Amino acid sequence: MSLDERAPAVARTVSPPVPARRRSPGPAEAVVVIAPLSLTIALGLWGIRRQNTLWGDESVTYQLAHRDLSQIWHTAQHVDLVHALYYAVMHEIFGLFGQGLLTLRLPSVLAMSVAASGVGLLALRLAGPRAGLLAGLVFPLLPQVQKYAQEGRSYAMVCALVTWATYALVVSVPHRARWRWAVYGSTMLLACLLHEFAVLALVAHGVTLVVSRVPRPVLRAWSVAAAGVVAGLLPLAICSAGQSEQVSWIGGPVRLRYFLVVAVVGVACARAPLRVRGPVRLSVLAVPILVLPGLLLLITSLVKPLFVDRYVLYSNIGIALLLGAWMDCFHRRQQSPRIAWIAAVAVLAALVPPSLSLRTPQSRSNDATAIGAAVRKEGRPGDGLLYLSGQQRILTGANPEDTRFLTDLALAQDPVSSNTLAGVELPARDIAARMLEFDRIVAVRAVGVHSSSNPQEEAKTSTLRRHFREYGTTHVNGARVTVYVRDHDPSAKAGPRPDSSGAGGGVMR
Repeated sequence: MSLDERAPAVARTVSPPVPARRRSPGPAEAVVVIAPLSLTIALGLWGIRRQNTLWGDESVTYQLAHRDLSQIWHTAQHVDLVHALYYAVMHEIFGLFGQGLLTLRLPSVLAMSVAASGVGLLALRLAGPRAGLLAGLVFPLLPQVQKYAQEGRSYAMVCALVTWATYALVVSVPHRARWRWAVYGSTMLLACLLHEFAVLALVAHGVTLVVSRVPRPVLRAWSVAAAGVVAGLLPLAICSAGQSEQVSWIGGPVRLRYFLVVAVVGVACARAPLRVRGPVRLSVLAVPILVLPGLLLLITSLVKPLFVDRYVLYSNIGIALLLGAWMDCFHRRQQSPRIAWIAAVAVLAALVPPSLSLRTPQSRSNDATAIGAAVRKEGRPGDGLLYLSGQQRILTGANPEDTRFLTDLALAQDPVSSNTLAGVELPARDIAARMLEFDRIVAVRAVGVHSSSNPQEEAKTSTLRRHFREYGTTHVNGARVTVYVRDHDPSAKAGPRPDSSGAGGGVMR
């Protein structure tokens, strides 16, 4: 790989050119790998505990990964099949390195670090060493990348696999060796098995090859690899289609603004005269992977809402490549480097507020730790416990101590023995009868989430309305924890409690 930064052919004025001595590519590649990796690890470790809090999806990871592999498999037959492989991986990681928040989140930090190195090498190969270093350093600074580098979910791993599959694709185009295409196909298939929407990156890769007008043998080799990925993913896609109720909470595009802004910025950067090295141009690779996966999800959402920004987290590969190459182009064309430095400092200053915000519990849609603490604080030994709806039982499942002395009034079979996420609830009539046996009930109600309507939920709400009255409510991020009392409860005669701080910064009223 040549490291000399040659000017475009139109700018060459000396003929014949003096042959430049080729330098070893080793040092430049080492810098492009190590610098982004180190920055990503540093940002990932910064505030990784988020004040020792979990949010709902991470709580699910924690609970399921602590089940036996056979239990994970049986649970996946009912729910969350798309994440079954990730839960199995995390089960093994917990077994090797122990429990805790660091064990939950460090795999994502490391995966995103590997992705950052891959982004740098991609840009180096397509646009030169400076573009590679800049792209690799831009990638971990992106707010969405910072966010999911610190989450115990599969998205960072998927992003890393798609990044390196993309690198394998670029390397395979000129060499055409079968083993390279086998590596590409295997890496893409693993990414898809971790989260099936990674298959949308496969579409972006195909568009890149078609627009690049690669030779037919290359296109044929990619088609074989892509067919293998689709065939390997098909059983998972068919089985998981029967669990589509899991995404019924998506009422419309989730955090669409970030995707639109980044897509517009990326397309604008692609219009600059970026450096070209090799048969695949950087912009022809980066724009499809930036735009197409999200666009395809948006089009699908016209039929069934499916767009969630984290499902296409790997699209950030595209914007990092384009921004790195654009800054390289800007540096080459700018006579005064001072302007480039000023622009870089301004961008870094703009990233400080979101970077600080992402490391707070409020940066997530709920705070399962605060919800569990509020239940523990407000409940008395022997009180009844009610979840509105029953699916919210996952919010307190990571720490059983929070609900140890309370009686779950609706639960017929616990989540582990029933191979479900939230357990199996009693019939509506039995739930109402059990509620009337208690004078105090602690109710957990999620906010900002569409609640399912079924006989059990109707029985809960109607019984509370007819026979109980609200005594106090603690507001925490993503939920309300309310204490209900019967009219004949002696403690209710004292009147409402005074306002005070609730768990997780909530307010009693």
